[in-house]
Amino acid sequence: MTLVLACAAIIVVGCGRPTVNPAAVSKTSVPQMLAVPRVLVPPATPAVASPPPSPPADCPDPAWSCTQQQRFAAAGAYISRNVSGNGYLAVVFTDRQTGAVWRFGPTQHEGWTASTIKLAIATDLLRRQRAGQITLTAADRHDMATMLNFSDEAASDRLWTKYGGEDMLARFRNQYGMTGLHFVPGFTSKTYWGFVKCTTDDLAALTHYVFTRVNPADRTYLVDALRGVAPNQQWGAWAAGSEQRPGNKDGWSYETDPYGKHWVTNTVGFAGPDERYLIAEMYQVDPRGALPGGVHTVSDVVALLFGVPVPARITVPSPDG
Repeated sequence: MTLVLACAAIIVVGCGRPTVNPAAVSKTSVPQMLAVPRVLVPPATPAVASPPPSPPADCPDPAWSCTQQQRFAAAGAYISRNVSGNGYLAVVFTDRQTGAVWRFGPTQHEGWTASTIKLAIATDLLRRQRAGQITLTAADRHDMATMLNFSDEAASDRLWTKYGGEDMLARFRNQYGMTGLHFVPGFTSKTYWGFVKCTTDDLAALTHYVFTRVNPADRTYLVDALRGVAPNQQWGAWAAGSEQRPGNKDGWSYETDPYGKHWVTNTVGFAGPDERYLIAEMYQVDPRGALPGGVHTVSDVVALLFGVPVPARITVPSPDG
């Protein structure tokens, strides 16, 4: 009876745990607990990357500066206003530093190359000479210089005949990227460099080849030659302005197409520090148009691309060269 009452007392007092007399426990037998305030640290907020700023509405392409995009808009508006009817104008503008490319117009529309093909001829001769496949004489070098500088027709004919003629075109297509290049049949019994069509993209591919694949010494020769062109070549890419140190090979001719007899005014070249910008532009002028109008239109487009006031100050060549 005494034992049962003792257990009951323990249960009542301790709710299942025996009571402990603090005086009976050595102070060294229980670790001393320091009263340290508990600080609640809120959970860390996961880091979230800020979204990139949205480009301005009038500058939607991050590959180009706002200034350049405004120039593109001005050039595009100019083309839309001034090219109509049966005319075809297309331009390819390349930034060699970034690789960005701006195109406007039917860049895959085939048109007469006129004398722009002479840049491909010179490129081919220099490459073959460098590879030891041909040996250019002093007379050949003189012909190549006048072909590029004055657009000399007789010099071009001699080089074309002496160094392969139509065989060159396969190399232009397969090695230089001018995949749309072809002869236009029906003029003579033999092929000729003057009876050739290509696209604006083909001319852009040619300039890309010159600046990425041609031997540096030969490229320097071509750059210097295009920078030193005669007055009848000082239009087209030349309209970028002297401070841009442009160089170009222009082409102009009077041709016949299914949409009529018309002028052709083309330009291919470069401008900017270290020849940063490449320009290829072809204009198959409306049959109602004239040579001066075609030359000015092509040149004004280039001027607008470089922020130069229009009409650009250029030289209009004579119809016969």
